[in-house]
Amino acid sequence: MTLARTLTASSAFAAAALAAPAWAQHADFVLFGDPNPAGIAEPPEQRHVAPITSPFYHEDSFITTDLRAWYLYHDFPSAGIPGGVGGGRANAVALQVRVALTDRLQLVAYKDGYADFETGAIKDDGPFDLAAGLKYAVIQDWENDLHVAVGVGYELGIGDDEALQEDDEARIWASIDKGFGKLHTGATINVIIPTDAEDPLGDSTSIFWHARADYYLHELFSPVVELNGYHTVEEGDNAPLTFNGVDVANLGGGQSEDVITIGFGGETRPLDNLAFRFAYEFPLLENEDLFGYRWTLSLKLDF
Repeated sequence: MTLARTLTASSAFAAAALAAPAWAQHADFVLFGDPNPAGIAEPPEQRHVAPITSPFYHEDSFITTDLRAWYLYHDFPSAGIPGGVGGGRANAVALQVRVALTDRLQLVAYKDGYADFETGAIKDDGPFDLAAGLKYAVIQDWENDLHVAVGVGYELGIGDDEALQEDDEARIWASIDKGFGKLHTGATINVIIPTDAEDPLGDSTSIFWHARADYYLHELFSPVVELNGYHTVEEGDNAPLTFNGVDVANLGGGQSEDVITIGFGGETRPLDNLAFRFAYEFPLLENEDLFGYRWTLSLKLDF
């Protein structure tokens, strides 16, 4: 890309940031082409809330251009965890970038950030791995509020291994979103495939699934409920731990140790293109995993 085109794209991106409204499921800024006119014309009550919990893997079907800042407070269970890992907490911050390349194709930079861990076995801080991918909208039925997308991504294991990172993995996902007036529902399924056989943290092939629902209660607020499921399909040969790392790290985990969590929260919208989102999440199964409870806070700026 020439310098002139880069400057032109940057100027257009900045101008789009000042424009309003910019609803959650369409992009005012599209790098190549124009915004979808059907998406622009949709009524406000069809505004779906973008996923809040499990931010690295919970993806919707909409092609947007936005920034999402995250803060997570994660509590580790204090009992029942082998290896002395029980108890403690983690603080994490991250910034995700999504860019609508066309009205159907999106670049998703879905994992980065920094984590501070303090558990019975680990007291360290360091950067997360980096992960990005592409998402394609297979169905965009604005009239019936039905959207389907598929995506592929890759995580580079360049993070801090002492902060439960350094995982190389490929990711394939699919999602569906369906609205019923002011009620909006959706689901995502991920297949996570490790690509580094020498991963010191252990590796496993996993399936992560996510379900969500929100209700447009008012132009300023939508309540949200979300479910997240984590299942080990095939344990890695060198997995040193017997519990599941869910979205904190790819630690292996027994095939019988499913992890299912539920989160309750909401989205407030002080501006058309700015939203503050929050959720409290806890596990539904009593398994030997790394999930005690979690608070997730997020700011989302649409362009």
